[in-house]
Amino acid sequence: MKITWLGHACFLLEGTKKIVIDPFLDGNPTAPLKPEEIDVDLILVTHGHGDHLGDAESISKRCKAPIVAVYELAVYLANRGCETIGMNIGGTLDYEGVKVSMVNAVHSADVVGEGVSGGKAVGYVVEDGVSVYHAGDTDVFMDMQLIGEIYKPKVALLPIGGFYTMTPKTALKAIELLKPEVVVPMHYNTFPPIKQNPEDFKKEAEKLGVKVVVLKPGESFEI
Repeated sequence: MKITWLGHACFLLEGTKKIVIDPFLDGNPTAPLKPEEIDVDLILVTHGHGDHLGDAESISKRCKAPIVAVYELAVYLANRGCETIGMNIGGTLDYEGVKVSMVNAVHSADVVGEGVSGGKAVGYVVEDGVSVYHAGDTDVFMDMQLIGEIYKPKVALLPIGGFYTMTPKTALKAIELLKPEVVVPMHYNTFPPIKQNPEDFKKEAEKLGVKVVVLKPGESFEI
């Protein structure tokens, strides 16, 4: 699988399918691409905040790619003319051989400014040759241990920005609970409140026996 960071919490996963997660590109000062420059088969959205829902609607309509989201957010997007797959925490979608499991996250989730409930913030485990866990916006929580035991993610995409999500310190605890082989930090340095030095995080995280891949927006690695 090829994993590309598109800034903030947006990742493009390229295995047997092309999947974009939290496509916040337009308005993202760190985004290396415009929404119209990506072509995908499936879109995953972790919650209804603008820096995660982002350009999901326009990409979905242009690519004819379904949006996977928690049920309430999927209903909102379906009412806006999108093809959606509304599921819920604990469920697993088999999308043409790619398994997408929706897992818990600890965060708020409403569509801000719309007066619409976004249901619940979630994370995803994508299994497409390699198991990849995208934590979404979240604090560390003990059930990450269950995510590690059940889904055994090889790669964990973890927020480290603090203020809205885990800090580097609490992300280290998430690593202990999840036990992945590879960690990619995300959700930092997009805006001043979430400024962090990922190299400091890498130094501490690798003491736990994991490989940390620090990407610049637009950079990829293959696993």
